[in-house]
Amino acid sequence: MTIKPIGPSVRKGKAPNPRPFMNEYLAGALLGVVLFLSVLLTGDGLGASGAVQRVWAGILDFIAPHYVDTSAYLVNYAGGSTNPWAHWIVFLAIGTFIGGFVSGMIGRRVYTEIVKGPRISNSTRLWFALLGGTLVGYGARFARGCTSSQGLSGSALLSVGSWVFMALFFTGALVASPFVKKLWNN
Repeated sequence: MTIKPIGPSVRKGKAPNPRPFMNEYLAGALLGVVLFLSVLLTGDGLGASGAVQRVWAGILDFIAPHYVDTSAYLVNYAGGSTNPWAHWIVFLAIGTFIGGFVSGMIGRRVYTEIVKGPRISNSTRLWFALLGGTLVGYGARFARGCTSSQGLSGSALLSVGSWVFMALFFTGALVASPFVKKLWNN
């Protein structure tokens, strides 16, 4: 697939000349400061799967409000007069998306691309991405949090469940990597 740059870094249709990444130690320290401020200011840590759940509950509430009102799971998110989008985690997710886009623009890294190995087609790569994203999304809801909420926030609060989650998350990646690696190598 051809890279199609977006934004001010476009020069005669060529790929952008990206700036170097931030030092990983500085980025980690800044993430720790953001996590600390999140807990200090909101009383909650970072996360994304809760926002996705609230948005889906809101969409379902718009389509089938009676179903949402009678569902023991969904009523907590969007039942009755509850507005699922009027929650801090939805605004956190929106801010994360906007911040990532602005950061990409500043770093001249905003463009479309399908990253894949030579043994896999574009459509297969996109289907695998959709399947993987769906599985991780369901897993995040079963685990009561995504890697941000469980891994960062929960581990920072020394939650045993979060440490177990992270250990199993990395173990699962290590077990699956030999199978996926075949698709990425020559």
